Amino acid sequence: MSEPGQDPPRRLRLLGLHHLTAICADLQRTTAFYRDVLGLALVLEGVNDDDPDARHFWFGDAHGTAGTLVSFMEYPELAEGHTGRGTVHHFAFAVSSAEELDAWGDYLRSREVQCTDVLHRGGLRSIYLRDPDGHLVEIATAAP
Repeated sequence: MSEPGQDPPRRLRLLGLHHLTAICADLQRTTAFYRDVLGLALVLEGVNDDDPDARHFWFGDAHGTAGTLVSFMEYPELAEGHTGRGTVHHFAFAVSSAEELDAWGDYLRSREVQCTDVLHRGGLRSIYLRDPDGHLVEIATAAP
């Protein structure tokens, strides 16, 4: 309980992910993949607030809703990344059913995007693929 005249104690609580940001070499190629293949909306094109020389594109649902967003900053001159401590292993998109997950695998292969067969991961069923810059992308649904 707070003393009279003092603000009540602040509750600190994370609500979930707002967005994830990755680095790419070519935003045109990245847009062709995330918008044209995966179907995410390109919700914002601009420059990075911290580095005005870097282009920064945001993809997500049509409204740019927090939690649906993945953004990319373009740095064509950077060397290839290496997996290790301090890097992200992969990021995952959710789909609503096992049937939809199967359909994604068929669709991706029809677009000549290599992906795994459906893998059973405890409480998840998933497929994995790589984007044009080599980021590991998972598409997942809850296991039945």
